[in-house]
Amino acid sequence: MLPMSSTTGAGQSAGPGPVPFKDIVVDDDAAAAGGVQVQQPVAEEYHDIIATLPCRPSMHEYQGTWILDDWLPGRMAFRRRFEARAGDVVLASLPKCGTTWLKALAFATAARDRYDPSSSGGGERRHPLRRLNPHECVPFVEVVYNAGEEAKLDAAPSPRIISTHAPYSLLPASITQSSTCKIIYISREPKDMLISLWHFINKRCKPNIIPFSDIWNSIYNDAYPESPIREHILGYWNMSKIQSDRVLFLKYEDVLRDPIKNVEKIAEFIGQPFSDAEKEAGIIESIVKLCSLENLKALATNSTGNYQRLMKEVPSESFFRKGVVGDWANYVTPDMAERMDKFLAEKFHGSGFSFTECL
Repeated sequence: MLPMSSTTGAGQSAGPGPVPFKDIVVDDDAAAAGGVQVQQPVAEEYHDIIATLPCRPSMHEYQGTWILDDWLPGRMAFRRRFEARAGDVVLASLPKCGTTWLKALAFATAARDRYDPSSSGGGERRHPLRRLNPHECVPFVEVVYNAGEEAKLDAAPSPRIISTHAPYSLLPASITQSSTCKIIYISREPKDMLISLWHFINKRCKPNIIPFSDIWNSIYNDAYPESPIREHILGYWNMSKIQSDRVLFLKYEDVLRDPIKNVEKIAEFIGQPFSDAEKEAGIIESIVKLCSLENLKALATNSTGNYQRLMKEVPSESFFRKGVVGDWANYVTPDMAERMDKFLAEKFHGSGFSFTECL
């Protein structure tokens, strides 16, 4: 565990690389002495503003984006209060686009000097990803604010890695205007994304199963979380073309096809390229193996129990299903797929962006 005394408010690290967010312990007395203010719960702070926003079941529209009610207070606090640090890494995505896998890969890559990805030892030598869910290593920043854990975020040693489902337009100015804060975005072919969301929601909602048609049609009526998805994807895609040193755009299918190449890309992008010695020692392969779906899915921390998120318990296993490309073909007819493909082609026409599907 890392007590607050092992870091400073400026985020000076006690060692190389990030640490799991769950392991950070904040000393309340030290925080008070350091001038850390106790914030009003964000659900209360933004209640009156949220009440004025356009709404539909379980969602409100905020600054042009449809956001789930559970996430909105934390999103607003993130946008208004977050102060980026040099070296911060922000992982962004639409829901169910490989976020959990990206968290594992990015954390293992950035923290490899602190935690040896090739070690399978126990005790202090045990890699955090062998005992914690990736979401406990790299937090959703909206969850952090909703839970009132800003002091932990401040106490985290640099470089910090955080995650969000926010579109680029809703990121805090301290991130978008920073020349040293890095953003990694991952996209996924929407048909597979929809199937993954349907399974994920129904793992949580049993016995009240959500009809498949509700999820499938959410793309058409901008009811998918963080819709409109065109603006979400293109916000990051366009910035990756304008500022490639600040925004790295990945496609889930490409990472699945060649994880070693993409882990190298992540390391290079965040300023921690692999040395020749590391490559010869097989460190990249160790990271890929540690973070593979098969390995993560088999770990007790990910196959049993629940992960606490936004005041709700989510089955840990729900974050690890198949992770394959083309699973949508087991659920929809060719006509449904053709209609979706046509709809998306029209939406993204002229943007320069296209989805990758086949491996």
